[in-house]
Amino acid sequence: MLSAQERAQVAQVWDLIAGHEAAFGAELLLRLFTVYPSTKTYFPHLGSCADKAQLLSHGRRMLEAVGVAVQHLDNLRAALRPLADLHAQVLRVDPSNFPVSAPRPRGGGGGGAAGPAEAAPSPAPVPPQLLIQCFQVVLASHLQDEFTVEMQAAWDKFLTGVAVVLTEKYR
Repeated sequence: MLSAQERAQVAQVWDLIAGHEAAFGAELLLRLFTVYPSTKTYFPHLGSCADKAQLLSHGRRMLEAVGVAVQHLDNLRAALRPLADLHAQVLRVDPSNFPVSAPRPRGGGGGGAAGPAEAAPSPAPVPPQLLIQCFQVVLASHLQDEFTVEMQAAWDKFLTGVAVVLTEKYR
């Protein structure tokens, strides 16, 4: 899935954010809910107006799962099996919330050329792409120049791999 260089970049970024899971995760959720208010429906346990403690708690859990994935890059399936089971069998999250082939939303401000055309775009962006996008923004805002384009690409590939693993229980 990831080249040796990409693995190193993922680990390097994780080393910079490890220990700050709650703060980064809360910011990720707050950004997600602010930019894409409809995504609040995917987190009913946080209520319509989540407080700081709830955001910190759930954000920490989310990023701790990312940390587990970073530590087990060689075997994401085994490392994320409990989380995949939770989403598929206990929480019964609709698998359409984990599409990995739909194009990511592109906002203004991007620079480079778009990649090759993909299949028809999904009718509406859904959480994994939005979570990935918001997480990338949080990382870039905190790490600034340390979060290079190459690191961003590695993290995008890594997080997409995590989404793939989470959907396998639905197949």
